[in-house]
Amino acid sequence: MDALFEFPEPEPPEQAVIAYYCLSDDQYGSPTEREVIYDAERAMTSAVKEVGVGEVDGNEFGGGEVVLYAYGADAEALFRVMEPTLRSLPFRPAHVVLRREPRETESRVDL
Repeated sequence: MDALFEFPEPEPPEQAVIAYYCLSDDQYGSPTEREVIYDAERAMTSAVKEVGVGEVDGNEFGGGEVVLYAYGADAEALFRVMEPTLRSLPFRPAHVVLRREPRETESRVDL
């Protein structure tokens, strides 16, 4: 018997890699710091796209820190691709939160 309705396949839950870095002032960091972040973001975007594990979604500057966001189906795989660049950034203290589904479980990696 033919189905009356076709339901789309459910999408896998989205997971996240969220990196936090302290900057040199209590606002947006120096122009040099911002350029270093932008360069790292471009490098990670290329690496993540090449491997096909998700996408680097952007950044948020303010309050003396920068936060970088990336999303994909597997936070661990996404982090493995991003990790060399994340660790190479000179800003400290810094950490990464790996957010997984279901139930939005999180783990923290200090850089």
